[in-house]
Amino acid sequence: MNKIKLEIAKLNQSNSQHGSYTLTLGEELGNRKLIIVIGHAEAQSIAVELEGMHPARPLTHDLFRNFAVEFGIQVDEIVIYNFKEGIFYAKIVCSQGSEIREIDSRSSDAIAIALRFNCPIYTFEFILASVGVSTDDDIEVQKPKALKKANPKKSIEGVASSNESVFASMNSADLKSALMQAIDEEDYETASKIRDELTKRKEL
Repeated sequence: MNKIKLEIAKLNQSNSQHGSYTLTLGEELGNRKLIIVIGHAEAQSIAVELEGMHPARPLTHDLFRNFAVEFGIQVDEIVIYNFKEGIFYAKIVCSQGSEIREIDSRSSDAIAIALRFNCPIYTFEFILASVGVSTDDDIEVQKPKALKKANPKKSIEGVASSNESVFASMNSADLKSALMQAIDEEDYETASKIRDELTKRKEL
């Protein structure tokens, strides 16, 4: 069967399932998309990687990447190969030298790992034909905003994370310090706003 390449299009909070998120994957050369419901931890991991953030300590999928790299294992591709009883099935195709192995995985974990290895994500026509959603509009691939934790810690003392004007009034050194603190506290929503302000100043 011919594989169809997918790209991440959207990552949104689910309106139907509390505490869950919907990850939308669009076919590269078409207008169909797959919508996958994923958990908060996996959504956070995907968003952090797309935003180019670097937590102080490795997340679970970072640990997988570090482990694989240490032992010379390359992740070549991710394949969403089946859909059964409302669940997408995926596999991680790995290689170590000339040896190729396929590892069964949840689709959300597989996609988070794909991002860390910059490898393609594929599916098959029968999956898109059966559960794919068509749209007449082109799918715009965009980086989702980093997600706030369900029980976030307090924002940086004296700084309201929703007030971007506060960041604009801070000097670059303080912003960089605040960015590291936000990442350490896993407050990626605030970190994203600080990073945007530093990018405007060409400090990142």
